[in-house]
Amino acid sequence: MGKEEIKKFVEDSKKSLESEHESFATSIKDDLNSFKKKALERI
Repeated sequence: MGKEEIKKFVEDSKKSLESEHESFATSIKDDLNSFKKKALERI
């Protein structure tokens, strides 16, 4: 593999990791919010 191919592969990997991280963080925040609501309803 050439230097340019490796550079492109690294950039593509970084982009996909960033988008996966965003969706993962969003789902955790949603879970946390629903958990808070359920906890408050029980009190």
